[in-house]
Amino acid sequence: MNTKTKKLVMAALFAAIACIATAVLVIPIPSTGGYLNMGDAVVLFGAFALGPVWGAAAGGIGTAMADVLLGYTAYAPGTLLIKGLMAFAAGWLFRKMQRFGAMKVAVISGILGECIMVLGYFLYESTLLGYGMAAAASIPANSLQGLVGLVIGAVLAKSVLPRRQVI
Repeated sequence: MNTKTKKLVMAALFAAIACIATAVLVIPIPSTGGYLNMGDAVVLFGAFALGPVWGAAAGGIGTAMADVLLGYTAYAPGTLLIKGLMAFAAGWLFRKMQRFGAMKVAVISGILGECIMVLGYFLYESTLLGYGMAAAASIPANSLQGLVGLVIGAVLAKSVLPRRQVI
């Protein structure tokens, strides 16, 4: 199997896993109407394993599909872009800094990606969804989700990915 086909298949697999981790491993947050999920861990790990472009495609598509399946269709376009940017940034930085060790680089890259996620959802909710400053109420929950995703994604990167080798 050639490299491009292998990356396409792996990206599709990561998109499916991201969808499942986002849609099934869910903790509802009644105060915001949203939910915590394990999708960020898969988005980050996919970015580390597949690189910025394929990781962004897998993370964005998989999590946006979960939004649609869960009835959060107004969030799907934002999720596609936000999680895609999150994965692209984390995957790009991970590739650039790989020589420093998977765990340290995964944490630094993951922090960048999760900051993009938290800020992205705040901007999306406050402007495009029209929530204004009320969108700030989602920052703590998104930050918690990001922290959990960062820890799990970094541990997976350290455990599964050989040093300086990605899919």
